[in-house]
Amino acid sequence: MNSAFQAAVATQEKAFRINMDRSFYGTFAEIGAGQETANWFFRASGASGTVAKTISAYDMTVSDALYGPASRYVSEERLKQMMDYEYAQLVDRLAEKRGADTRLFAFCSTVKCKGYKDKGSWFAWIGLRFQLKPGLPPSDLVMHVRLKTPDHDRQMQLLGILGVNLLDAAFYKRNHLDSFVLALGENLQSDEFDLDMLRFSGHGFSMFDNRLLALQLVQSGLCEASLFQPDSSVAQPSDLLYKRPIVLMRGSFSPLCKIHIEIMDSVRKKFRETLTTAQCEREIDVCEISLSNLLRGKDVDLIDFIDRVDALAAQGKTVMVTNMTHFHSISTLLNQYTQEPIAIAISIGLLNELFKEKWVDSSSGIFVSMSKIFINETRFYITPWLNRKTGELVTAHSYVVPKRYTYLYRHLMSCGDLIDVPYYNMQLLSQTPRDIIEMIQSGNEQWREYVANPCQLAADHIKERGHLV
Repeated sequence: MNSAFQAAVATQEKAFRINMDRSFYGTFAEIGAGQETANWFFRASGASGTVAKTISAYDMTVSDALYGPASRYVSEERLKQMMDYEYAQLVDRLAEKRGADTRLFAFCSTVKCKGYKDKGSWFAWIGLRFQLKPGLPPSDLVMHVRLKTPDHDRQMQLLGILGVNLLDAAFYKRNHLDSFVLALGENLQSDEFDLDMLRFSGHGFSMFDNRLLALQLVQSGLCEASLFQPDSSVAQPSDLLYKRPIVLMRGSFSPLCKIHIEIMDSVRKKFRETLTTAQCEREIDVCEISLSNLLRGKDVDLIDFIDRVDALAAQGKTVMVTNMTHFHSISTLLNQYTQEPIAIAISIGLLNELFKEKWVDSSSGIFVSMSKIFINETRFYITPWLNRKTGELVTAHSYVVPKRYTYLYRHLMSCGDLIDVPYYNMQLLSQTPRDIIEMIQSGNEQWREYVANPCQLAADHIKERGHLV
């Protein structure tokens, strides 16, 4: 059997299982890509056990008459209007008759698929409002999906399978986070979509930390990056970053040190010299942590992860967790979300690492990698490094690049792709994060001079962990 046939068989079996489970009953409202999810339940047979109604209010006037006006039709705003209307109607009409022994649900989606003249981005907002038990207040599950495949038919097939996966995972696997997330990607090719936002809310989830769910998406390979706002909420990247200049700092932030904050402030100050007043008002700081900086062996220390994110949130920073190691991958990702200028903060020490082969894709060379970094208005903002052996403060201007890349470096400097950032706090430059961790673990209270104030919990956890990052 080929993989497509196997995927179809497995998906139909999931739909049939739900059809045979008489405790679930609901509405399917799908706009923009046919009724691909509902179709699986009809094809599986026994759909009368699950489907109360299907609808696709494709015409804008009809859609507005049902759900009310919306600023954008493929948006979370419209999705929530659909969930509100469809679930309320279902409860109003069926709660008295079936509410005692049935968990009612409304599955809704609004989609932008490829059109015959369309060359733009394709994406979907998908939501499920459902009852954990009959008669209980509803719970919500909302996701955003970027469609990477340019084939319209494949997009529709993908959305149908993903919809069935979502219902199956929410009904049967939500109590186990790993199993739940893995179930979402079953019978799908991960290179065809990016599930970049997933959020539980409502009854039964008031204490649930959606950041753990977002982290699991990155770990499982279902998305490239997850974003957390300072209020701890999970954000959809294209909504949060759209038309916004970005200051990005990469690091482990274990712990969050004063030098991280001061350097980001210095980079932002230099960056804003190139921006208009309106751009300065829209600018956003993002601290990126790659998955490799979170792993302890094969696993992620979840307490450590939350400590780091909370410390950054206390400083008003947005946090991005990615599965990326190469800078050109980060640059490409950010430029999918905004066409505004991007400043990537980088130290001389990390700049030196960039000229080593381990940071370069094996299929290309450093010249190709660099060309992928400095796209649109993406620039490196380079902060100094203190050579503790000689006492020299090495800047972007005094840095000696490996000889074979001398002319490349000169070219990048002359083009303004590499920008020198003044920073002269010699006390903070004199200690590395590894030095500070050793102070914490050895009981040397001097660490308090170097660690940002909100990091007491993180420091305590470093002591307990008993090893270096």
